[in-house]
Amino acid sequence: MVIVDTSAWIEYLNGSRCRVVAKVDQCLEQDIVAIGDLIYCEIMQGICSRRQRSQVSFLLLSLPQFDMAGFSIAEKSAANYRLLRSKGITVRKTIDVLIGTFCSEHGFQIVHHDSDFDLMAKHIGLDII
Repeated sequence: MVIVDTSAWIEYLNGSRCRVVAKVDQCLEQDIVAIGDLIYCEIMQGICSRRQRSQVSFLLLSLPQFDMAGFSIAEKSAANYRLLRSKGITVRKTIDVLIGTFCSEHGFQIVHHDSDFDLMAKHIGLDII
């Protein structure tokens, strides 16, 4: 299963021509993409148009859905954040550590367009496509 991060969905939904969009397309074609609640929230909060919100929501909610946060992931994310800081790595957004930890803990791969995931990958066992 593959989680597409908000950063990759934004590029995909905006019709960007960057490499990450091709990766999202490939994963969608293989029917291996899932959506997490945190990512769904981030995407939907950024869409102003009611029509576009409806279209995007329909697309995203047609995917397998996962609750990404909870006390277990919160605890592991906090430990991962401390581990990263001890190595001189500061992840800019807590939500990225939550998403990365969720993927790592559940054995999911991630497609992203956010350098924070690259920084944390080898330290928390995150598998990036």
